[in-house]
Amino acid sequence: MPTSETGPGLPDRLLPPEGVIGSAGAGAGDASRSGDQALFDRKRQRSGDEARGRAMRAAISVIAEKGTAATRMSDIAERAGMSTGHILYHFGKKDRLLLEVLAWSQADLWTRFQQAADQAASPAEKLDLFVRFYLPRHQGDERYALWTQVLAQHHDEAGRHILTALLDGWDERLEAILREGRDLGHFADVDLTEFTIRAVAMLSGLSEDVMFGRSRWQHTSAHAFALSALERELRPANRPYGGDRGPRTGPGS
Repeated sequence: MPTSETGPGLPDRLLPPEGVIGSAGAGAGDASRSGDQALFDRKRQRSGDEARGRAMRAAISVIAEKGTAATRMSDIAERAGMSTGHILYHFGKKDRLLLEVLAWSQADLWTRFQQAADQAASPAEKLDLFVRFYLPRHQGDERYALWTQVLAQHHDEAGRHILTALLDGWDERLEAILREGRDLGHFADVDLTEFTIRAVAMLSGLSEDVMFGRSRWQHTSAHAFALSALERELRPANRPYGGDRGPRTGPGS
């Protein structure tokens, strides 16, 4: 389960209502008012998006701290510095909260991953970033704790569809990196699907170790261990590996 696209989409309820902006062919006064209204709507949209982000971050923190059963909407509101009514506006019912917060968290993480990957000089650097963003940053990482809370819940078909799409999103990103590296001759010609399944399974196992606080990761980097294991399998025959990756100093997840 990862912890660190296009970013979270703006919910329909935060979009300006249809017909607010003046129609084509309006007079000069109407056009002026329309321009003012459009500016107001853009400001209101940004304000709503910022408030929603603050509510989401507060929800992640509270859920990781209290667990899903003990979390109340009022707890999230207090942490976010907002009213309970405002939280209900953004989330609706509590049973929808977990999946919505997780989806927002992953979209935020994928945005930052993609920004970093766009600056990477090679597929090897992108692989390094993928591992870094996937693994928990430390024991008790809030994003990863949210994953465990969500997966522990019972979900209907729609919920399982959302979770599957989130998990598949990480597989697809890794497979794209592997394909690019293979096509450029930087990686060995591995079976992309099979390698991705094994790689993600290994990263998930390491993530659980880190979250549990196993002593072997207190003085050893799980990131370095995982990356080294992947590199050994991806190293092309008769090609030194690692020289095109550069220093491992990319941003943490």
